[in-house]
Amino acid sequence: MKQNRHKKSSRTKKLWVAIVVLAVVGAGIRIWKPWSAKETPIEDTAEVTLGDYIDYVELRGEITVQSSTLIRAPYNAGDLQILTLARNGTPIRKGDVVVEFDPSSLERIADQFRSALEQAEAEIDRLKAQQSLAEEKNLTEAMSARFALERARLDAGTREVIPAIEHEKNVLAVAKAEQRVRELKTKMESSRIGAEANLAGAIRKRDKALADLEKAKSNLADLTLRSPIDGTITLLSNSRARTSILGGSSPLFKEGDRLWAGASIAEIPDITTIQATAPVFEAERGRIELGQPILLRIEAIPDKEHLGTVRDISPIAQLDYSSYPVKKSFELNIDLIDPDPRLKAGMTATVQVEVERLPDSIMIPVEAVFDKNNRIVAYAVSSNGYEERTLQLTHRGRKYVRVADGLEPGEKVSLKDPDLIAQSRGL
Repeated sequence: MKQNRHKKSSRTKKLWVAIVVLAVVGAGIRIWKPWSAKETPIEDTAEVTLGDYIDYVELRGEITVQSSTLIRAPYNAGDLQILTLARNGTPIRKGDVVVEFDPSSLERIADQFRSALEQAEAEIDRLKAQQSLAEEKNLTEAMSARFALERARLDAGTREVIPAIEHEKNVLAVAKAEQRVRELKTKMESSRIGAEANLAGAIRKRDKALADLEKAKSNLADLTLRSPIDGTITLLSNSRARTSILGGSSPLFKEGDRLWAGASIAEIPDITTIQATAPVFEAERGRIELGQPILLRIEAIPDKEHLGTVRDISPIAQLDYSSYPVKKSFELNIDLIDPDPRLKAGMTATVQVEVERLPDSIMIPVEAVFDKNNRIVAYAVSSNGYEERTLQLTHRGRKYVRVADGLEPGEKVSLKDPDLIAQSRGL
């Protein structure tokens, strides 16, 4: 009986000892965890750097061009139908073909004018030949009349040896021969004037046919439109092919479309006038000045950063209805330095305008700065964990802050609040 009681008491003591040990271990863990959180170095850290602190204004803009060339359908070219058309967005060189129209109708018209020209030239040749024959005939008749006149005058000169009545006949013959010469001279002049008039009419007809043919050839040449500059093709919308009269979308021009005279088919931006623009709201307007350097990041060209400078900024504000309440903005124009040939009008860009640069500045990321009890602090990482430092800041940017006191270059700071890390561990 006593032996059983002794065994039972021994088990009770062991149970109590186990409970006490577990309690001590649990308390130790609770005590060790906060100490561990404060003493273990933080993995997410950043180095305190010394360099140029750059304060910038960040804007959203786009790539534009100051000038561009429109490719228009020709006038007076008859029925127009697109035969071939350059693809939208393709690079193009000066002199490259942008669009070709079906030439069949103009070729038929040109053939008609060519036939009319051949007929007119044949008529001119016929009239010249006819005029030449008429002149030869008139010259022969005139020569015969002059010979007859000379013979009559010789006969009239034999007055002393012939009877008076014969002499009178000879005098009348001279008068008649002279009249014949005058008539032939008048006839020749009249024939010449008539022939020249007929020839002039035929020449005018030939010249008109030639002008019509040259115009037709010019119209045929106008059916092939070439690029006057280097650039990128931007096809325009065909408003007459709209899907709905009540505001449906208008497709781009394509091969096979029929056009009207003077229709705008495509636009070629002048790459030499490429620039960037961005709206500047009133809050940042006073910080931006002419000539300030700019860094641009083009969303469509993520592998390259582009540089530029502020060329000008609009003195007049415009209402911006893209957000509510409506804001006022000023248009900022940017000169690009060595623009990438891949840039195209309409590309969106993030624009960072450098408004201030301070050399020899101590900087840390904004993620490493914390507000504790109305104090600005950072956690400098050491071998045992971290050390809370009170900071004095002179500038606060989007990514970095400029530290006047509290940290030294080369130190590392935590990017996370260690107290929050400790709480996340269940403390």
